[in-house]
Amino acid sequence: MRRIGALAVVGLVGLAAVSVSGARAVEGPAAAGAQAVRVHPPQRTFSLAATGDVITESAVNFAAASAATNGQRYDYTPVFAHIAPTLRGSDLAICHMEIPIGSPGSRPGVYGRSPFGGNLILAPYEMAAGLRSAGFDRCSTASNHSNDLGPSGITSTLDALDANGLAHNGTARTPDEAAVSTFVVNGVRVAHLSYTRYSNTIAPEPWRMSDATSVAQVVDDVAAVRALGAEVVVLSIHISQEMLPAPIAADRAFITDVTAAARVDLVIEHGPHVVQPLEQVNGTWVFWSVGNFVTGMGWNQSGRYADPRTMDGLLASVRFTESATEPGRFVVDAAPVLICNERVSRTVYPVLATLADPTISPDLRSQMQACLARSASVVADLR
Repeated sequence: MRRIGALAVVGLVGLAAVSVSGARAVEGPAAAGAQAVRVHPPQRTFSLAATGDVITESAVNFAAASAATNGQRYDYTPVFAHIAPTLRGSDLAICHMEIPIGSPGSRPGVYGRSPFGGNLILAPYEMAAGLRSAGFDRCSTASNHSNDLGPSGITSTLDALDANGLAHNGTARTPDEAAVSTFVVNGVRVAHLSYTRYSNTIAPEPWRMSDATSVAQVVDDVAAVRALGAEVVVLSIHISQEMLPAPIAADRAFITDVTAAARVDLVIEHGPHVVQPLEQVNGTWVFWSVGNFVTGMGWNQSGRYADPRTMDGLLASVRFTESATEPGRFVVDAAPVLICNERVSRTVYPVLATLADPTISPDLRSQMQACLARSASVVADLR
């Protein structure tokens, strides 16, 4: 909650001086009706919610197609209805759009195989509207799938996000768009930088996709946004090793080196498709993996993606509050909110809030309890 600075109190006639704890004394009688004067400005603060991979496999699209009316192809509103209040209640909500979004009317689905393994996938154009209606403000777009359909897929993705009022970082249509930038949230200048550490395909021009090839690259980008006035810097990083309950040594070393060399306020990692713990590294909060946000994994799948852990995710709930002793520096409070995809409808539920509802069906309760049991063994202090 925002703390309001002390006020000097005036207007008490006949007193030589009035003193209020934390406020200036007022000398002599004051004119009747004088206004209170703020001595200390309120501490600036804002809340952030960040989620994991958005992957529109067949089960997710089937659910959205079933909800569509009035000539729509897809309506994702029911999929996000239960998590939307949390997202809308945040000052800044960030999604991770792992796969490209198509242009209006284009066919979603699989478009072949990558030479490095994995499917090349396209999401429906309607997904952008679904994310915006859910309450997201912006998306990270750098991932192993960013270039699945080449430059045209990057362009259609960013066109769809733009058309629905979603800001973005991680891929670009032009070199100028790839340049670092900042934005303002509740009076605080913020930078959000998105990277991937691997890719299914190689982009023809390096500037089209933000590939974190070295620690120095990320450190230089952080320095650049700080030079632009960024007071808070958030990194979204897509990593490669899937299904592991903890970060591998190489990812840990990368983040350790970045946070040792640059002033980063928060790191959100995704890509493993399962949740991993959060911890502070060099004083910076790091969510090692927030898992999936919405996906068709974990049910009616084969191979490793049949793993039920892929239905679980974290919503990184973070508050930034300006230090009372160091203006321009922000104290970061981070908490993991557990979310889970219902296996048939793919509806995204906040698990603990859903379990607190006595009216839910026995089947949904069982699914949420299973999600909690899986994730509580990996992530402490789930909310």
